[in-house]
Amino acid sequence: MHIHILGIAGTFMGSLALIAKQLGHTVSGQDQGVYPPMSTQLDEQNINHAHGYDAVDMPEADIFIIGNALSRGNACVEEILTKQYAYTSGAQWLSENVLQDKWVLAVSGTHGKTTTASMLAYILEYAGYNPSFLIGGVVEDFGVSSRLTDSIFFVIEADEYDTAFFDKRSKFIHYHPKTLVINNLEFDHADIFDSLKDIQKQFHHLLRTVPSDGLIIHPKANQAIDEVLAQGLWSSEQALPAQQLATTNKGSKFNVEGYSINWHLLGEHNMHNALGAIYAAHHVGVTFDVACEALEQFKGVKRRLEIKYQTANITLYDDFAHHPSAIKTTLEGLRAKVGDENIIAIVELRSNTMKSGVHQQSLVNALNTADQTLILRPDNNAWDITTLFDNNSLFDSVESIVRALSQIQQGHLVVMSNGSFDDIFTKIISKLHSKDSL
Repeated sequence: MHIHILGIAGTFMGSLALIAKQLGHTVSGQDQGVYPPMSTQLDEQNINHAHGYDAVDMPEADIFIIGNALSRGNACVEEILTKQYAYTSGAQWLSENVLQDKWVLAVSGTHGKTTTASMLAYILEYAGYNPSFLIGGVVEDFGVSSRLTDSIFFVIEADEYDTAFFDKRSKFIHYHPKTLVINNLEFDHADIFDSLKDIQKQFHHLLRTVPSDGLIIHPKANQAIDEVLAQGLWSSEQALPAQQLATTNKGSKFNVEGYSINWHLLGEHNMHNALGAIYAAHHVGVTFDVACEALEQFKGVKRRLEIKYQTANITLYDDFAHHPSAIKTTLEGLRAKVGDENIIAIVELRSNTMKSGVHQQSLVNALNTADQTLILRPDNNAWDITTLFDNNSLFDSVESIVRALSQIQQGHLVVMSNGSFDDIFTKIISKLHSKDSL
């Protein structure tokens, strides 16, 4: 079968493409914004993809999988509807063709889904479970964001974003998990949700799909999650224990059920991610000692405080953080590691939520840990960003940011964005190559 994926360079759809190819299908696709790491992964897997949504680039396919970034008015969408071609969403195709008869371990929440799902997949791999997985990022330990095996266990990153223009339910409604992790719950995706209560409603619908012999794993005393659980619970639930995190020469250290984890990851958020992964793995039979051993060897996920380049004086990081809570925990984790060394936060406000200004004061607080902040001024933002940040922090182009960085002699440069950020790393690294320091 020939499957053509519209929006193929998205983290979910690019991962789906790999699984479809593993099933023996011919896979092709199109997308508008194509950048690493997903574009690299598609190229490595020899999956053809065209740039843009010109209908003439659409092949004759047996079915079209349409991503949630596409809507009515898109040339490809209109061609599919007019010609009455067969189409579906990625989440529905996955549910009907892959997840049937699988023990699905789903990781949901506003932050940490990719990292927690990656940890969980690696724990199961280390324990010999040979899991299938679909994760919204390239896992360093596997080198890919998805794979399909003959195991009954399938780990999936469960996103609350809507499914498609023709299916406005959250994607995770299609997954029917038996083990469900809810990392956290905050307001996000302002382009499709009007309030936190709207998001909580979708999570309540998700709980309705967990079987009575399933397990819901969540942090203690999280009001937003507790309110969802209070709406109805038909399966067992596990509140994660509180733990203390200590900074070490390697990274950080904490204990779980009498066993210690001393690893290279930083920040309390990663400890909380690990706890969710450990207890989810335990639900399918992995002992706590084995799970802890696995995580001490866990390499991480691309674009999660990933070191892109390093000199004697400068360390350049790539981080996917784009919501204030994620920005805050990322910077606090790095601060705990580097002490009073210089931290420069370089931020692209790319998501619809951040552009809306709903989290503007939280953003200021999140960036307080950094010694210096450089923000690419967002286009068409619905609020006046100059009321919170002065001109020394705001820049109209990536080139002007790089010029400002040329004055910095040493420190930790943390680039935070959920997009390509106008190829900022190539431009910064080019400067690093040309000088001993920026």
